[in-house]
Amino acid sequence: MSEKYVYRFFSKEKCEGSAEMKSLLGGKGANLAQMTSLGLPVPPGFVISTKACLHFLANNNEYPEGLSEQIEEALTELEQVNGKKLGDNEDPLLVSVRSGAAISMPGMMDTVLNLGLNDVSVEGLAKKTNNPRFAYDAYRRFIYMFADVVMGLSKDYFEKELEKMKEKQGVKFDSELSAESLKELVEINKKVYEEHLGEPFPQDPKEQLDKAIRAVFNSWNNKRAIDYRNYHGISHDLGTAVNVQTMVFGNMGDDSATGVAFTRNPSTGEKQVYGEYLVNAQGEDVVAGIRTPEPISHLKDHMPEVYNQLIELAQLLENRYRDMQDMEFTIQQGKLYLLQTRNGKRTGIAAGKIAYDLVQEGLITKEEAILRISASDVDNCLFPSINWAQINPNAPIKSIKAELKKRQLGKGLPAGAAAACGIAYFTADGAKEAADRGEDTILIRVETTPEDFHGMAASKGILTMKGGLTSHAAIVARQIGKACIVGSERGGITIDLEAKEVRGNGLVVKEGEWITIDGTDGAIYQGKLPTTPAELPEGMQKILEWADEYAKLKVRANADKPDQFRKAIEFGATGIGLCRTEHMFFDHLDIVREMILARSEEERKIAVDKLEPFQEKDFEGLFEAAEGRPVIIRLIDPPLHEFLPSEEELLIEIYEARLAGKTEEDLKEQYNMLEHVRLMKEQNPMLGLRGCRLGITMPIVTEMQSRAIFRAAAKVKKKGIEVMPEVMVPLVGFETEFKHQRKIIDRIAKEIMEKEGVEFKYLVGTMIEVPRAAITAADIAKGEKGAEFFSFGTNDLHQMTLGFSRDDAGPFINKYLSLDIMPADPFVTIDQVGVGRLMQLCVSEGRLTKPDLEIGICGEQGGEPKSIEFCHKIGLNYVSCSPFRVPIARLAAAHSALKDTKK
Repeated sequence: MSEKYVYRFFSKEKCEGSAEMKSLLGGKGANLAQMTSLGLPVPPGFVISTKACLHFLANNNEYPEGLSEQIEEALTELEQVNGKKLGDNEDPLLVSVRSGAAISMPGMMDTVLNLGLNDVSVEGLAKKTNNPRFAYDAYRRFIYMFADVVMGLSKDYFEKELEKMKEKQGVKFDSELSAESLKELVEINKKVYEEHLGEPFPQDPKEQLDKAIRAVFNSWNNKRAIDYRNYHGISHDLGTAVNVQTMVFGNMGDDSATGVAFTRNPSTGEKQVYGEYLVNAQGEDVVAGIRTPEPISHLKDHMPEVYNQLIELAQLLENRYRDMQDMEFTIQQGKLYLLQTRNGKRTGIAAGKIAYDLVQEGLITKEEAILRISASDVDNCLFPSINWAQINPNAPIKSIKAELKKRQLGKGLPAGAAAACGIAYFTADGAKEAADRGEDTILIRVETTPEDFHGMAASKGILTMKGGLTSHAAIVARQIGKACIVGSERGGITIDLEAKEVRGNGLVVKEGEWITIDGTDGAIYQGKLPTTPAELPEGMQKILEWADEYAKLKVRANADKPDQFRKAIEFGATGIGLCRTEHMFFDHLDIVREMILARSEEERKIAVDKLEPFQEKDFEGLFEAAEGRPVIIRLIDPPLHEFLPSEEELLIEIYEARLAGKTEEDLKEQYNMLEHVRLMKEQNPMLGLRGCRLGITMPIVTEMQSRAIFRAAAKVKKKGIEVMPEVMVPLVGFETEFKHQRKIIDRIAKEIMEKEGVEFKYLVGTMIEVPRAAITAADIAKGEKGAEFFSFGTNDLHQMTLGFSRDDAGPFINKYLSLDIMPADPFVTIDQVGVGRLMQLCVSEGRLTKPDLEIGICGEQGGEPKSIEFCHKIGLNYVSCSPFRVPIARLAAAHSALKDTKK
């Protein structure tokens, strides 16, 4: 006996599926079966399982054994239930053939409506309904839909013929065409079909059905479906079910309609039935936007009984599924039918409100509410977005975006989920100066460097031609909460810094002109679009408070400035997990360069003494904002050449100055700088003189930074504010390196506390970014003078373990991902098998010698949900991330704990 592949939903008494069978019947099929078993008005039909699809795709488009017979048997029963036959010349049965995956993928796969019509059955349908116009309208729709979905012939050919017919008859809408015009259009469509496909339109309804089923199976692997699954992280191994369902018609006159309704507002979360419908139309008319649908509230006046029934069913379904529902419905001659229900897609703002309200209504628990909120839901609440409703309050977003295509220069990689519009500037100085004048600016660069930070911070958003999602621009933008699109050259964008213009899609934006970037999808628009400001809505705040009750991991923030940290605290951060002191250096670049270019220790000390008060003031601001929360301050990490101009820049500057008549004496400073740049040049600076190596070879820097930290702590403590400084030594690979630096730090701390007459607790630890440090963690943590905390610097740890350069690996990483050589980009999510094993070893070894060792993570992965789950699993104390990722990290920490509890 062959395996069962076909499941019926004929009536309440004869229904073979339920909502719990989504993996087998797909979401649509499972829900149709569930609604049928509840006795709701669902047109009868049957589902072909996902197992049949997977077999079909794995076996060269061959059905599994017994499937054809099961389809034939179910079809015969469906004909008996309806009292109609497929292809009948008097009262034909028509069916729809729809996809339905276990995880909803709206619009990504294929649908065929009105299947069963041919030259004979269309006449029977016209006579039976006494409505020839309806019959021929259904037939012409079926021909072009079958040609498009099943045979791959563009529907544009048929749309052109439809437009010609409307023009010929002098009408604007399809619904105004006469029966005679539609009958003529059917014949024209059949000719178009045969002309382009080399065969006549199939007249056998069973052949039509077989081809449609195969087309829906194959649509699982169409490009848009694959792209959608890749984007949303959905497995490619699920397959789609096929739903064969009796057709009901919304295009049978003014007492018929089709529409979509949500049980709550999917944009705001308000508890009200929300949606729209079209009179005398089929489902694709709503999607196509040819006619403007009516708000669902108007149905109350048009068909009051149907409206009341729809409201009752909406409440019943929401109570049954315990979530906001997205329902498709058809009204055929005054009778309501439900064609689908599923958990509705919603904005982040709506997600928080709906989940919170459902808890208050007693439909779900706090734990369920937390688990229903995704990272993207939180992300969507945190940043400004384009105000589509202000552009056109009556049109769906999809239609507005389509209209705006003519203003779109292209797309890049969305590195910050925000939208921003501003005046284009192509230098950091220009953007900063304009912002100081009160202008909204967008900084546009080929790629950014640390020296661009002031312009980035001053701008509303950043656009780069090069770079990936972990490039400098992307990391900084996330930290400071800016809209950011990187790598736009992939989308056909050219940025010309000399001409000061960005080009794409035949459009140009020059410096001083408005530009809009949409970090949600990477789109770049010419001109100014309205945006709506960001805020964490009350419902989402409540859910994050509940999340903190369940999470074991604490969440800290990567922050270098008091205003960044205050924003992080507002978002729920429990401390600073990483303060990058080198970012502060860029505010005083002249002094830093004086320190680097010093020709003697005396000269260097003069420069260092100038820099120290600025560092102290910066730390004082952080400690005051912290109010006793822990603050991890990393001593200087990057190589010193990053604070100097490049050799190429200096040569160009000197060359242009000489052309302008400057003498060598005039350019003495530039030549001196060039000499130092060449002396300090390294073949591989990221593995060169940086981190603790710099502190060991230039201890005056470690001394200065330690003094600034502890003097600031003493000052704040004297003000009656508790302080908890944690000093982090970067790039340690040997325990002796750590002990060398710790000796300086402890000496300075003791001197400051004795001099200032105050005492405070502090910790000294290290960043684990060199693989040797992870392997020798027990030695580094051992003893009273060993490290008191570890913080994984996952960006460098991945670079050094994998041998990948974060800045250069983008092109081949993408190739690796497409070939499944790697499961994910290691600079986005932790490589758990390789780098993760090093991290596990480090945790167990470190705590072997120091059981209370504090361990966290401060790389970019500290705000990525899968990485956070791994950090929970290996027993870290905290994760640290950009301020605007803190709410996401709080949610992910709770998800990890709740999943653990379920296990």
